[in-house]
Amino acid sequence: MRVFRALSVTAAACAVIALSAPLASADPPGGGVGGNGGGNGPSNISVNPYAVHQGSTMQVSASGCGHGGTVSSHGQFPPANLSAGSIGFATVRIFNHASPGNHTLSVKCNDSNLIATHRFRILEGNGAQGGLGGSIGPSTAETAIGASLVGAAALGAGAHVVRRRRPLGNQA
Repeated sequence: MRVFRALSVTAAACAVIALSAPLASADPPGGGVGGNGGGNGPSNISVNPYAVHQGSTMQVSASGCGHGGTVSSHGQFPPANLSAGSIGFATVRIFNHASPGNHTLSVKCNDSNLIATHRFRILEGNGAQGGLGGSIGPSTAETAIGASLVGAAALGAGAHVVRRRRPLGNQA
């Protein structure tokens, strides 16, 4: 009975895969060039976050670039590659010296000459210094406090050992 169940589940899975294969290889609507839906170029551009600090990163997404593309904003961040797929993604790092204020980024697909733009805002100041972890050493004050605590613990442990070794009154 268990073998029959396993065989029927396997057969059902194979049937689903076989039936979905023609859908996966179908041409895009309108006989588009490069799989971007008729060569319409980039659309539905979004940035996250909209307002980003100098030196921080920002996620850009756009649809319509089936074969990837490029995201750029002159003087604000270096050009970045947009991933291929129905929705492409790129992560850009804002320059530390980028000028604060409202700016525009451009998205151009690899398989289209059309360019789409989207606005974003750069905030003054650096973003969080995340990811540094233990790479920043302790300050001089923290080192002094730690050394004094270790010394006090050593003195307390020594006093405890000496006191435990001393014989009691007349039991010598």
